Amino acid sequence: MKIEIFSDVACPWCYIGHVRLAKAVELFDGDVEVVHRPFQLAPDAVSDGQPLPAALARKFGGPAQVAQITRRVSQAAAEDGLEFDFERAIQANTFEAHRLIWLARREGRGAEAVERLFRAYFEEGLDVGDAATLAKLAAELGVTDTGEGADEVRAELARARDLGISGVPLFLFEGQFAVSGAQPVETLVAALQEVRARTAVATAQGNDANGDACDDGYCAV
Repeated sequence: MKIEIFSDVACPWCYIGHVRLAKAVELFDGDVEVVHRPFQLAPDAVSDGQPLPAALARKFGGPAQVAQITRRVSQAAAEDGLEFDFERAIQANTFEAHRLIWLARREGRGAEAVERLFRAYFEEGLDVGDAATLAKLAAELGVTDTGEGADEVRAELARARDLGISGVPLFLFEGQFAVSGAQPVETLVAALQEVRARTAVATAQGNDANGDACDDGYCAV
């Protein structure tokens, strides 16, 4: 089964969703291919070294509101073994980070690059929009930056828009069935089982598994 994850490395729920999907795949008794796809929550963000809390305060109405939001997210992350440090995080435009993931994916290190960038952003206070920082991370991953990938990332971002994706993480199963949000592990396991059952029935009947309606919490895109 193929699962495409649309996510942004500056999205905390995406990091949580990645971890939960990995746990779900471990519990699923089948072969799963996971492919990481880019999405930018803030394509106009500027990588200028600005602390993330200050940027969020302007967006969400002040430090008190930001503290409440980040506390809730950090508590959820901790339940999945993650330690977020929003105070150290730096606002960044994530396009070049997605290009690094594209380069890594081409060399079979896509999942490793995604996890490393999440950790850099949410736990280590690294600027994932900074060229020098990305170069160091690429070297750490063993990925050579050939300068390629920008057009390919733009095309994948355009595909996400064409699919109508407006929020992430979004898990796209077999190119047809979508589950949105950082769902609990048991929900993702149920989705894997449901998609396998649906595709098996469609294959047996010789029909296209892509339907026109949503039901049972899973939606054909």
